[in-house]
Amino acid sequence: MGHREELLDGAAQCLYEKGFGRTTARDVVAASGTNLASIGYHFGSKDALLTEALLRATTAWGEELDRALAEPPGGPTDPQRRVEETWSRVVGLFSTQRRLWATHVEALAHAERLPELRAKLAEAQREIREGLALTFHTLPDDPAAADRRVHVLGSVYQALLTGLMVQWMVDPDTAPSGVDIAEGLRAIADRADAFA
Repeated sequence: MGHREELLDGAAQCLYEKGFGRTTARDVVAASGTNLASIGYHFGSKDALLTEALLRATTAWGEELDRALAEPPGGPTDPQRRVEETWSRVVGLFSTQRRLWATHVEALAHAERLPELRAKLAEAQREIREGLALTFHTLPDDPAAADRRVHVLGSVYQALLTGLMVQWMVDPDTAPSGVDIAEGLRAIADRADAFA
């Protein structure tokens, strides 16, 4: 493995242990077994290195989420049960992958000052929206209508996912379960006439 990969692995370790804001170039060098000059040579700056390591973490986050959203073979046909089980799998990620989720939350805070990170997170956000929309809905045949539906439904589900993630990061003891999410969505749907 070359210094580039060693630096990325060391930076990922530091992100998980110290976070983006508290990681220094010397921390990354110590974790990677490389030298300070390697950071400049391969990435230009510590922030660029940490951004790339965060993007890798975001990719890992997306892969974990994709697996949680995927319907297992022989899954429930009842829509309510399907929503419960899907959100329960997502909630399970919060406890088993807590460091990964914490790194993702911190990435959101740093995106404002790092344009490359912001652009990559925006791209990932679009992909997540589509995955969330397709998990729970069939799209219309008309491409324009399908794009609009993905944007609207995916955005709502993503807001739910992000809010759920933050609640689990802050207070997992009172954060909603998959069953709670399904029950809440059902209650909202039952009151849909209030929005008409």
